Amino acid sequence: MTQPVKLTLYRWAGAWGPFSVKIPCGECSLTVDVIKDTLDTELDGIPVDLEIRDWLDEWWRPLKAGGWHAPIVMVEGKVVSQGHALNRGVLTEAVIAAHVARSGVSGNHLYGKATCPHCVRAKGYLETANVDFTYHDVVKNPRALYEMLGRVKPIVGPKTPITVPQIWLDGKYVGGADELGRALGLNIEPNPDRGQNSMTAKPALA
Repeated sequence: MTQPVKLTLYRWAGAWGPFSVKIPCGECSLTVDVIKDTLDTELDGIPVDLEIRDWLDEWWRPLKAGGWHAPIVMVEGKVVSQGHALNRGVLTEAVIAAHVARSGVSGNHLYGKATCPHCVRAKGYLETANVDFTYHDVVKNPRALYEMLGRVKPIVGPKTPITVPQIWLDGKYVGGADELGRALGLNIEPNPDRGQNSMTAKPALA
């Protein structure tokens, strides 16, 4: 089994010297609710070890990582949120990034979106080759987006634009539709837009 992702919440509670807080702040309580609901929904199936600690009892521990204002949320020892109620998207992205870094891919997967013609083309390649695959819509499913980014960026580098589709065959990273076509032995025309985004694409000449 994959090692659980360590998730720690330091809430505004506890005691230090003459100071004592017995009732956690409202945003701390809200953060607890957000964490628990996110673990039951977006992060369902991902092993997470959640620990809730009182900040005043050990304020120096998160301070070493830059956490000084409760509620402080840490994933694998890194501060992902502090000083306000937690954004569940921030939590989802951080936990999934930690999880995919220690877990492999099995089977055939295509990450794409409905409006992408190259995703449609890649689906056609797989269907023509009679390859069973799991399709992940990165627009409709935030978890799919974070999983794709978490797995692809370490391969292509943090500065490379991530486009769709992104494809795995038999647990091995293939790339996009062009790379898939070659892997399946198909004769295809290369996609000149591959690896470009709105910041890197050249404007059309009038």
